[in-house]
Amino acid sequence: MIREVLDHYRSAVAMLAPLLTIHVFLRLVFLALILPLIGLLLALTLQFSDQTALTDQDIARFLLTPAGALGALVIGSALVAALILDVAVMTATLRSRRTNALGALREGIGFTLSKGLVLVQVAGGLLLRVLLLSLPFLVVGGGLFLTQLTEFDINYYLTERPPEFTRTVVMIGGVLGLLALLVLERLTGWALVLDMVLFDRQPIGTAFRDSRRLMAGHKLALLRAVALWLGLRLAVAAGISAGLALGLQLTSGAFRQDLTTAALAVMGVMVVALLATTVLNAVSNGALAALLNDLFERAGGGTEHSLGPQEADEGPLGGKVVAGLAVAGVVAVGVIGGAAALSEGIRAETEVAVIGHRGAAGARPENTMASVLKAIEDGADWVEIDVQETSDGAIVVAHDSDFMKAAGNPIKVWDATLADLAEVDIGSWYDPAYAGERVPLLRDVLLAAKDRARVIIELKYYGHDVDLENRVISIVEETDMADQIATMSLSYPAVQKMRDLRPDWRTGVLAATALGDLSGLEGDFLAVSVATASPGLVARAEDAGKQVYAWTVNDALSMSRMISMGVHGLITDEPALARQVIAEHAELPAIARLALWVSESFGVALDRLTGVEVTQ
Repeated sequence: MIREVLDHYRSAVAMLAPLLTIHVFLRLVFLALILPLIGLLLALTLQFSDQTALTDQDIARFLLTPAGALGALVIGSALVAALILDVAVMTATLRSRRTNALGALREGIGFTLSKGLVLVQVAGGLLLRVLLLSLPFLVVGGGLFLTQLTEFDINYYLTERPPEFTRTVVMIGGVLGLLALLVLERLTGWALVLDMVLFDRQPIGTAFRDSRRLMAGHKLALLRAVALWLGLRLAVAAGISAGLALGLQLTSGAFRQDLTTAALAVMGVMVVALLATTVLNAVSNGALAALLNDLFERAGGGTEHSLGPQEADEGPLGGKVVAGLAVAGVVAVGVIGGAAALSEGIRAETEVAVIGHRGAAGARPENTMASVLKAIEDGADWVEIDVQETSDGAIVVAHDSDFMKAAGNPIKVWDATLADLAEVDIGSWYDPAYAGERVPLLRDVLLAAKDRARVIIELKYYGHDVDLENRVISIVEETDMADQIATMSLSYPAVQKMRDLRPDWRTGVLAATALGDLSGLEGDFLAVSVATASPGLVARAEDAGKQVYAWTVNDALSMSRMISMGVHGLITDEPALARQVIAEHAELPAIARLALWVSESFGVALDRLTGVEVTQ
């Protein structure tokens, strides 16, 4: 088996010029045409939601609507088609046995134009079948979650991991494990569908059925072959990563000289790594195409073709020129991308706000007066807190729906009175020294922060709110803090309601995940997870007159990376550290910021080689 897989890799290497040309061409097609088209499809789909973007729970709710489900299927089909296009075109090239890059490119363009829609239809059929197969398992898993893990706030289960949590996770894991095995069995059974539809012109519906029948005795062999193919690919990829790290280490002497030399050294290493990765992708995809084509000929009874190279039907010069242009294209993309990345790495954003997450949650129990006062003491520009309504109409500072995580008390915030909460110790879980901490009132936090730090009030909704927005407004205005606060929420309708009630107040959208263009949403700022933050989002937000805050950023390297990215605020449990990192980052020379970016991006500890100290 290993010999067969190696033979497929050798076949791909022997046809490197056409395969590399095709791979680069299709990547450019993806970037220039397919990706914008998918973006347009997403924008059109989101028109049915009357928003430019959806966040968190809104995404799930929208996907359950007819428009959302249809849009997801179309977009998913386009994405899957884009992913398999490389292998499909390479299969056509291998079948034609062209070794001339120019001829392969021309054939690849023709294949893409003639078979693109068919690929999308195959991908759609595949997605529908997998979805229908998965639905019962997902329903069972969701049922287990709803019946076993909803009595208390989810943060309690995630933090304390009681026996029922472990038991339910094991059961859900078992259900998903069975689903994974079943999907794997079906995918191996459908391995011949692409060849049947594209090359034998078989109808899509019958191709799925016939493929399963023909693959009955070949599934395990396919799994072993694909596992070996993947193992070889990952091994080479690991070698490239190691070479990248070694190259950066060997060129680290440039960081002792000047910024230009250092930037050129880093860019050179990055371009070489990009070229190596591009060649690996072309060869490995070609090997996979050869593997699947061989399987089709053996199991499907197709006409046997030699996959070895044959004499080119065109002169070699044109093919070499085209292959050379493909390599030049990769280098150009590498230089442009590298320049953009390096520009990000050495950017010095000086106006970065420090936002204490639930106060100074790394140094004090979260959402307590002790935490709020510590954040102010540590120099936070903003103190972020969460607010909810009690049963007697008070506005208190609390994140979870209950107090199981903080105090082992199951009482729900909306069921509690102020008298009830006066008995809840929310500090001892952190340290017995804070046993006196009780659930604060919003009014107390505002008065403590007045003229010392501004306050971001996150409006929390668990389906039991009565008049949260107006009650918050009343307290803010009674304490004369309207010009020193901002509000935000995971609920976009709540953000819109606050803007309607108080158009002059600062409001923001909070998002853990997002679909679409966040910068098009109403609000003055976007508070996004570190995973969602990107230079593109920052640029779009700035163009729309908005700021971007990143959460939750608790280590120095991540803080430095977010600063270099251009975010306008760091939401952190460690405001003292954030204040220190911002000050140090602003004073670093550009070459030191470049070293930090390399260290963060590639895991290469250049700080010891450059004299740059990375604060821990």
